[in-house]
Amino acid sequence: MSAVHFESYTEARAHLKDLLNAAERGQVATVRRDSVTTAVVSVERLRHFLASLIPSRAEVVPESGGWSVFIPGLPVAADGASFDEAITEMIDALREYAEDWQDHLLDAPNHRDNWGLVQLISLSDDDQLRDWLVGAAK
Repeated sequence: MSAVHFESYTEARAHLKDLLNAAERGQVATVRRDSVTTAVVSVERLRHFLASLIPSRAEVVPESGGWSVFIPGLPVAADGASFDEAITEMIDALREYAEDWQDHLLDAPNHRDNWGLVQLISLSDDDQLRDWLVGAAK
């Protein structure tokens, strides 16, 4: 299994099927445009890798007859009457954070290093995020 690399966008476009097939199989698949080389990766492979690499560090605490969830170091928190409700609210809060990051936080010095987290959030469905938050991610 060898890497698939195209030296230009035009060359990659002409061989798009080969590029995507390589990415789906897990081969190194890259495209150069000007001075930047970009990797093409299967979403499921990238999501799985990020989930195994990035711990959620979510803390869930009982509070005022309900539950609160927060992730230290992130401006994201949620509350709910039950544990499940708090986790569901946290999923919504994480999705809002990912949207804000894409929109205007990606270049902010205190947020730019959250690229991997934003990718994980954006590439996960609600069940996958729930499993990641409560430590059941696979």
